[in-house]
Amino acid sequence: MLPLSLTIWLSFAGAGLIMLLPSERPDLIRRVALLFGTAGLLIGLHYFFSYDVEAGGYQFGNGEGVAWIPQLGIQYRVGVDGISLPLVVLTGFIAVTGVLYSWNIEERVKEFFAFFFVLIGGVYGVFQALDLFLLFVFYEIAIVPKYFIIAIWGSTRKEYGAMKLVLYSFTGSALVFVGALALYYVAGLGTFDLEKLANASFPVSFQTWAFPLMFTGFAILAGMWPFHTWAPTGHVAAPTAASMLLAGVVMKLGAYGCLRVAMMLFPAGLETWRWTFAVIATINIVYGAMIAMVQRDFKFVIGYSSVSHMGFVLLGLTTLSLTGLSGAVMQMFSHGIVAGLLFAVVGRMVYERTHTRDLSELGGLIKAMPFTGVIFIIAGLASMGMPGFSGFFAELLVLIGTWESFPWLLIFIGFGIVVTVVYTLRAIHKAFFGDRRSDMTKWDHLSPVTLPEKVASLILVALLLILGLYPPVMLKMVERSSRDALGHLQRASPSQVARASP
Repeated sequence: MLPLSLTIWLSFAGAGLIMLLPSERPDLIRRVALLFGTAGLLIGLHYFFSYDVEAGGYQFGNGEGVAWIPQLGIQYRVGVDGISLPLVVLTGFIAVTGVLYSWNIEERVKEFFAFFFVLIGGVYGVFQALDLFLLFVFYEIAIVPKYFIIAIWGSTRKEYGAMKLVLYSFTGSALVFVGALALYYVAGLGTFDLEKLANASFPVSFQTWAFPLMFTGFAILAGMWPFHTWAPTGHVAAPTAASMLLAGVVMKLGAYGCLRVAMMLFPAGLETWRWTFAVIATINIVYGAMIAMVQRDFKFVIGYSSVSHMGFVLLGLTTLSLTGLSGAVMQMFSHGIVAGLLFAVVGRMVYERTHTRDLSELGGLIKAMPFTGVIFIIAGLASMGMPGFSGFFAELLVLIGTWESFPWLLIFIGFGIVVTVVYTLRAIHKAFFGDRRSDMTKWDHLSPVTLPEKVASLILVALLLILGLYPPVMLKMVERSSRDALGHLQRASPSQVARASP
């Protein structure tokens, strides 16, 4: 069987090979990028369908790990379970479709795809690392290329957006690093192995301050309020593929770190703070939706929508119920696909053809761009949580979990859902069905949607429908690993952890 790490190192190898190709051969560079992206996706899908749900736990790793820095107990150790494996597959789909949506990039094509695959390699590494130090290294690798991709190929205050994103990301990383060093010395085990640290007994007083430090550090990258402002700004400034990566997978790195590190290592601290973060997650949902509703910039609407939808992920994590936790993981995957598709439509198909994102200047695009309009409507319905799409089932699980743990929050969440419907329908109407301004250039001669864009769009739409119509294709493995996680939390600190459903 192919080694699990191949997804990581193929991405880095792809970046290196692309840098060796001649700049005068952009078509060759694009094909090589598509080849490496597809290879990573196929390997991820192979492991997805090979995962033994009955056995559960981490699988496909390299045994006990390979010593990397033995003096500090740092290993190169990887593996995936039913929580991380869907996110590996998500990364593969975003990588492939991101390449397809970037097929017409003409400026510094070689450098763009090289940075693109370095970022992808870092993301794969975070989702597979079973050593905390290794996870942190990959986490940092995933952050650095974002600055260059946005600052060089972005638009709309791109230097500001890139710098703000990186500053917020590194601030969160600093909090995570301090927490990692503290738990290493307090544990006294001489290792960064996540499984061994999860079974260590940390003093409650230590967990009380270490948990919010670590959770907040990761949650900054997940767009948690009030540290969310980097996300809409970064999304708007980023080129299409980078927006897809940021919303599709990079924000999931933060949520994944909250679950895999902060929650699993500090269960007593989780007990103390989970209601606080549940309230913050609810603010994310409502605040993000309300700000999205008043935006004129089409891309800002999607950017604040991502902030709102990531609130469902954070809320599901804090419910500590099997239903809510499973919903959070399903929402990570679903939102990654929905957000990637929405940013692709707005950034690539609409903005790069009409040269405007102002909703008041758009209108009537459904006649000139029928394929684009239909795809955006489908993605918008999925974002609203329409039955039949993946977003409905994921958010339903989170809402059920919230009812089990924080029923009083549903009043506010319900309001946020209504606002989500309003701003989505508003954006659809203004951009595709509203009247065109008389002083705007006619849309009669817009360039047609390209074949790579159509293929990428149909891939993402198919995923939304498959998970919406048959959730068990992913839910079985997610539930199994969520049950294992809750079992660990209940053994470690049972007093307030909700009982997992049988």
